[in-house]
Amino acid sequence: MPILVVHGGAGSWRIDSKFLGDVRKTLIEALVNGFKLAHNGSALDMVVEAIRILEDSGVFNAGIGSTVDLSGNVSMDAGLMFEGRAGAVAYVKYPKNPIILAKHVYSYTDHVLIVGSAADDLAKRFGLEPHPGPSERWVKMYRDYIERARMGERISTHFSRSLKLWLNIGDTVGAVALDENNRLAAAVSTGGVFLKFPGRVGDSSIPGAGFYANECGAAVATGVGEYIMLTHLTLRIVEGICRGGDIVRTSKEALDILTNRFGFNTAGVIAIDGSGKPYAVYNTEAMPWGYISDDGKIVLGGLPHLI
Repeated sequence: MPILVVHGGAGSWRIDSKFLGDVRKTLIEALVNGFKLAHNGSALDMVVEAIRILEDSGVFNAGIGSTVDLSGNVSMDAGLMFEGRAGAVAYVKYPKNPIILAKHVYSYTDHVLIVGSAADDLAKRFGLEPHPGPSERWVKMYRDYIERARMGERISTHFSRSLKLWLNIGDTVGAVALDENNRLAAAVSTGGVFLKFPGRVGDSSIPGAGFYANECGAAVATGVGEYIMLTHLTLRIVEGICRGGDIVRTSKEALDILTNRFGFNTAGVIAIDGSGKPYAVYNTEAMPWGYISDDGKIVLGGLPHLI
């Protein structure tokens, strides 16, 4: 039975009722439109379409909603995996939809990961739509932060003050799907950590870290990319399912390894197994996520608290 699962990022997510409404509306839109491809497309088509909608919404830290680095510029990562192959891009600035470029890497090249200006040049060659630049929200936040630094306040890395701020706003978006031919796919896209060092690449372009899928299951992660890479979070989950583990236990055990090593408020994951069973687990206050299957019913969970 086909199923599509999406998430909007793990964090504390202290937001007002209007923004919460935007989060719910966008998740539902991504689920509905992605699932339209369940019977005349593939699991890959489903996750790419869902991620494209999340990127275009401006609600999440991906696509046109992407945060900025210390230089004030947008730089994004995205990746996907389907039928034993992967395609990913990292530190891209040109494309409006990094997930579309990642799909082109998957479909038209012999490589897994293409980065930086070379990836941007490839996006231009494919005629992809350009990114409009950072949103007013991120520009204002960046200018405020830099001004405080100039006044003598210490600028810190994302592992302290920036991390706290980032977790209050939202994170990576991701999707996993099972199609009617029992094929599994995973996809993820992010603008990265607010005020990250220029050139930094997180887990979202790394198979086995930010995303992984094979014939047993599919999983995508959200959170502190460095920690997710160092624990191979999604690979642990999917390989655990392959060894016969229950998706709930396997997902919890994998996240526990990360939490025990790096602490709480660091990561979350959504996953499905080969039967289409969905599961989400996170060690943050919230992680908006949801799924839709053939009965048309949409289930949402992990929604944030209101301020």
